[in-house]
Amino acid sequence: MSDASQRPTVSVVLGSYNRLPFLEQAIESIRQNGASTPYEIIVVDGGSTDGTILWLVEQKDVVTIVQHNRGEFRGQPIRRRSWGYFMNLGFKATQGRYILMISDDCLLVPGAIDAGAAHFAELERDESRRIAGVAFYYRNWPLEQEYYVQRTFGGRMMVNHGMYARWALEAVGWAEEDRYIFYKADGDLCLKMWEAGYEVVDCPGAFVEHYEGANVEIRQTNLDVINHDRMAYFERWNGIFWDPDGPDLRARVTLAYEDPHRTADRFPVEPEPEATPEPEVAAEPAAVAPPAAPEPPRAPAPSFAGAPRDRQGLRARLARLVRG
Repeated sequence: MSDASQRPTVSVVLGSYNRLPFLEQAIESIRQNGASTPYEIIVVDGGSTDGTILWLVEQKDVVTIVQHNRGEFRGQPIRRRSWGYFMNLGFKATQGRYILMISDDCLLVPGAIDAGAAHFAELERDESRRIAGVAFYYRNWPLEQEYYVQRTFGGRMMVNHGMYARWALEAVGWAEEDRYIFYKADGDLCLKMWEAGYEVVDCPGAFVEHYEGANVEIRQTNLDVINHDRMAYFERWNGIFWDPDGPDLRARVTLAYEDPHRTADRFPVEPEPEATPEPEVAAEPAAVAPPAAPEPPRAPAPSFAGAPRDRQGLRARLARLVRG
């Protein structure tokens, strides 16, 4: 698109690996979202072997990036890359003002794209604030009935699924590629935005269905990755937004909503994986908070910003938290 007026307003970015039936429905939920906002779709595939790549090549409205992440090539093992690395491939390829991040096992409820873009634009008119992200309300279907967004360390709002301002992603150096394997990189990205003086808020009019289908065996396989990333997350934000001796300000903020479109009914029956799939982005463990007001209050600056770092004692406490 050489003419700037023809550029999309929203760039939808998804990562995928060997989940073609889910990816097909995720893409269709974008196409059928009823959006009047100009958008583009970018899929970053990790080298799928289930026909996903061939299917993507035939989708003329999808920009496809393939980065193999498994197996061997010319007798050498292919380097395994992190969630942050894959998402940054998509983020940096975008042309939109806003980047909508969802997973290949998500469905956008109709109206979500327009609601997110409109909410973002409205907030940007307030020149006293610098809005970096808007979190869409989601639920893990079929296990959960309520939609929610999450507050992570320091009570700061984070984006599990939702929109970022592209300029804000670039300003904070994009997603972390080396510290985390898969989990917690989304929360880390939002905390980097808060640390830089930007805000992440909720978007009460935008909803996402996320399929919670990983079985117990797969979860057990991913346990070491989860523990590694949790430890890295606690260490990164200790003394900044997390005080190991202070109150836990993490929480779910719920919102009552009945989807008239019954979007979740479009999820396919989960296929048997050919290999251990990439792990799902884990929800932040926290207590349930009261339903959110349309605009959540800004969280106060943490009073423990200058807390000393006793690294050995910290790691012992972290180990207890991770095991718990």
